[in-house]
Amino acid sequence: MADGIIDLTSENFNSTTSQKGVVLVDFWAPWCGPCKMLGPVLARVAAALKDKAVIAKVNVDENQELAAQFQVTSIPAMFIFKDGQPVKQLMGLKSEADITKAIEEAGR
Repeated sequence: MADGIIDLTSENFNSTTSQKGVVLVDFWAPWCGPCKMLGPVLARVAAALKDKAVIAKVNVDENQELAAQFQVTSIPAMFIFKDGQPVKQLMGLKSEADITKAIEEAGR
């Protein structure tokens, strides 16, 4: 994506989340109002933390198997991975400050 956010599918999910460092994955859908509101927030986080973390999105409508694998029952749902392992989960619409803080804490 042009805003520094990577679109994930079952084909590239593991290779992206298993890399060294911090990766935030947002599970979303185009029909989800809070997900639409979160989009610009994540774009700002991606721009601010481009050297510290990878920001990615999974469309749950197109990638239902990934949503099921992570037991995503409500969206937006964000998972933070560190060195390939999920270390934190954020549910619902969060502020830029909250997301940034969670990413920075995971990176320590």
